[in-house]
Amino acid sequence: MRLYTLHELDASEGTVQLRQSSSSSLVLVPRPSSTDPNDPLRWPAWKKHVAFLSVCSFTFLTNYAIGGLSSAFYLISHEFDKSMTETSELLLWPILVLGVFNFFWVPVANYFGKRPVFVFASGLLCVCYIWGAVARSFTSLLWSNIVAAFAGSSTEALGASIVNDLYFLHERGAKMGLYMNFISGGNTIGPLVCGFIVTGLSWRWHKWIAVVLTAMNFLTVVLFVPETRYYRDETQNLVSSNTSSTDDIGDGKEGAKAREKRTEDATVTVPKKTWGQEVSLWSGVAPNTNLLEMFIRPFPMFVYPCVVYSFLGYAVSLVVVVAVNILNPFVLQAPPYGWSPMINGLINIPGLIGNVLGSYAGGWLVDVFCDWKTRRNRGIFEPENRLHLCILPLLITGAGCVLFGYGVQRTLHWTSLFFGYGMVSFALTAVPTITMAYVSDCLLPVNADALMLVNGSKNIVAFGFLYGIVPWVEEVGYVDCFGAQAGIFVAVIAIGMAVLIPFGARIRHVQARWRIIL
Repeated sequence: MRLYTLHELDASEGTVQLRQSSSSSLVLVPRPSSTDPNDPLRWPAWKKHVAFLSVCSFTFLTNYAIGGLSSAFYLISHEFDKSMTETSELLLWPILVLGVFNFFWVPVANYFGKRPVFVFASGLLCVCYIWGAVARSFTSLLWSNIVAAFAGSSTEALGASIVNDLYFLHERGAKMGLYMNFISGGNTIGPLVCGFIVTGLSWRWHKWIAVVLTAMNFLTVVLFVPETRYYRDETQNLVSSNTSSTDDIGDGKEGAKAREKRTEDATVTVPKKTWGQEVSLWSGVAPNTNLLEMFIRPFPMFVYPCVVYSFLGYAVSLVVVVAVNILNPFVLQAPPYGWSPMINGLINIPGLIGNVLGSYAGGWLVDVFCDWKTRRNRGIFEPENRLHLCILPLLITGAGCVLFGYGVQRTLHWTSLFFGYGMVSFALTAVPTITMAYVSDCLLPVNADALMLVNGSKNIVAFGFLYGIVPWVEEVGYVDCFGAQAGIFVAVIAIGMAVLIPFGARIRHVQARWRIIL
């Protein structure tokens, strides 16, 4: 069994010529195939976007129905005679499952393809929501959420890796930001909508609405998400002076004409797949490997510093947001606030605003900043450029944690809680958008495996923190609890920036020689 280095799979080691000079047009990285019309990078823009948004909707609906139920926790605790800690398990155990089963779905998708995984899992998610809507016991409701999380976990890492299948490096930040907005949006829009539904109808109607939306999404996945797994030549990331520019992307008429001319000039050696072939659930298995190797292969990548930083940053961002989701119904629906679930759900408006601003800062704004840095660096792109803007969530979310803790413990005006939650939510999209794009830049040939480690590990770490969040608050109070979370968050983000921004390039070129890839 031969072990490879990252350098053998990608000789660029993450440092690429993204512009020919400081002012010339962008270079396409990775280079699309000139002879294979089935290369996902050569698909029409509409086809890419529809497939990507279908997967984004899948991951949104996973969090919409499971995390959205938090607005009804106070009522559910009374209906089933459960304590605050027991009721919080409706969200805690799914968080663990969402992480752990990344370690199942990603190897299976790498071996059999992403399409069969998405089709099966989206169908199973719909079935689980029907189960939850008719559940007559707390245990049944809990297990419906757990199995739904098993299905939804297929989109955590695979949804992020599909960004790298469909889009070029210069588009990666913005698209990753959009994907993270769909993940986090489920956790903010879900409770917001559920609050109104619970007040007017019941929490079961929240599940039934999720059933309808998930069934519609299942159809879009079946019809519009072809297989995106594609095997590229090892030398395609090495950019020559005559590499195609963004004129060839194909978003307009001129780009389409340029692509058609290039196709006519090239010798097409691979026939274009028919629609029937694209929607087939079988696209073959990965060559020169076996399923056992696929399961083992990701774990040695824990030695890559970029992976460790990404999963720790994502984990602490998730912890502070979900801690607010779990605790706020018991704070705002109980005295002295005494809000109804409908009014309580409104706290997710600032959460949604924070998510949108975080994805904007971590996605589009980072892409603009990286392009500016690339121009100043004679057209050479360095992945570490992305990490500079981690300073924004570090400052905003660190302050938001302290504000929310003080707001609750001192029973301050509700606006302090709203502002605190909005500031906390900023990190949930900004940090993973920046760091997962950074991981993809550094480890593109094995990005699905690396992102699996990030998404799987962050949920396990988050579960460990959140399982004890209620006893922690009851013992030390909100100020000390959220103050400690703020300190941990700031320490993780700051230490990673202090190490990787000045030394990341050197570390990256050293780690590219490590023989740890099966």
